[in-house]
Amino acid sequence: MTAFSLGTDRLKWSDLASLAASPAPSLVVAKAAWSRIESYRAIVEKAIKSGKVIYGINTGFGFLADVRIENDKLQTLQYNLIRSHACGVGEPATPEVTRGLLILRAHTFLLGHSAVTRNTVETILEFLKHDILPVVPVQGSVGASGDLAPLSHLALGLIGEGEVFYKGKRMATTAALKLAKVAPLVPRAKEGLSLINGTQFMAVLGAFAVRDAKVLSESADVIAALSLEAIRGTKSAFDPRIQSVREQPGQHKVAANMMRLLAGKDQIMNSHANCARVQDPYSFRCIPQVHGATRDVIDFVAARVDGDLNSVTDNPLVFEDGAVLSGGNFHGQALAMAMDFLGIAIAELGSISERRIEKLTNPAMSGLPAFVMNESGLNSGFMIPHVVAAALVSENKILCHPASVDSIPTSADKEDHVSMGPIAARKALKICCHVASVLSIEALTAAQGIDIHAPLRPSMPLGKVHDKIRKISPGMPVDRSLSGDILSVSNWIKGGGALAHGLKDVLH
Repeated sequence: MTAFSLGTDRLKWSDLASLAASPAPSLVVAKAAWSRIESYRAIVEKAIKSGKVIYGINTGFGFLADVRIENDKLQTLQYNLIRSHACGVGEPATPEVTRGLLILRAHTFLLGHSAVTRNTVETILEFLKHDILPVVPVQGSVGASGDLAPLSHLALGLIGEGEVFYKGKRMATTAALKLAKVAPLVPRAKEGLSLINGTQFMAVLGAFAVRDAKVLSESADVIAALSLEAIRGTKSAFDPRIQSVREQPGQHKVAANMMRLLAGKDQIMNSHANCARVQDPYSFRCIPQVHGATRDVIDFVAARVDGDLNSVTDNPLVFEDGAVLSGGNFHGQALAMAMDFLGIAIAELGSISERRIEKLTNPAMSGLPAFVMNESGLNSGFMIPHVVAAALVSENKILCHPASVDSIPTSADKEDHVSMGPIAARKALKICCHVASVLSIEALTAAQGIDIHAPLRPSMPLGKVHDKIRKISPGMPVDRSLSGDILSVSNWIKGGGALAHGLKDVLH
């Protein structure tokens, strides 16, 4: 991709996901961005010399905001702040998330209002250049006062402490910096707080959640169409005249997708053109209404994520008129609620997919052999894969409980209302993972149904999808373990495999 200009270009979730996907992302910094950051930093330096007490510059933090720190101890204050706040727990963030954090930190710092030094941004860029990725535990942030714990671990690496991943190995940061010949950051006044304060962790997780949700929502249309072929259903519910009398944009897009996927020479669909079936179950007939609603939510959430990717969310903030103002931009409520909403929307894709799997495996509804096996009884077929899908859908129901309705006061009740945004974002990502597995099971079950209809073939685009599934997972004439097949097809779906074969030109 074209080099992204940090602090100048508008960063979208799709940009961040692409940039963070691999080492050494293509990044540049314009002269105007460097000039901006230096001019804002000059304001901080002037404030320090004035002797005026300003929160975040020469005071303690949170409950300790009233404690004045003398100028000769401001350096120590930065180190103490980063070290004390780097106490997260849990698994380390993935390389792409940590890379995304570094990119986003550099981008938002170059907007100027954090008033960090040029050296801070240059150090971040050196870490990106050499793909030095601090170990960032994913648990420990309540999403107000920013993502303090995870961002502190990121900062800990920048100052040469803690651990990092470098060239595939986890090692002490000091060792990695020596190997890469990179100097650690020596943070100056205010920089410690700027480095650990902000909504960057939940925003990065949100960007990847939107990425996954987009792929799943588009793939769900393709897989649902394949299932409709397998049960020999009707496409009449997708008629544009039906959609035209309801003003829901996502519904219109999905219905149009279904019509395109089922258009043209379709031997299976044509084979039952005059059958007695009038209506299919809701899980088929209402695909546009359900899948479309999810698409509309994704669009809403994407806008919220993009907003924070281009915002300055630490505290205090510095302005051109010389003001240094303390506020609450670090509060993650907007992202927390958006991530909860996204989780609910994606879970519905899994919920309706599970219902379609049930219809495929139920001979009374599908017209196929029981559990989509020609010798059912001797073989159990897709009986238990459906149970697995049901288990994942049920687990998603628990995960869909909104994190954003919770709040626990922290910092001696100074931080008395928090967002739980990182928890909401991590839940949304986990729900996406579950739904990918459910869609994988639906795809495998539908492909088995298509096999049974042979030599009849589905539409051309769906035939290509079926053939690709068969390259990943051979047909199942007799029982075998499908665990590995489910995982392989799930990874294929998450990677956009169901949208290949020219389908991007077919789908909205």
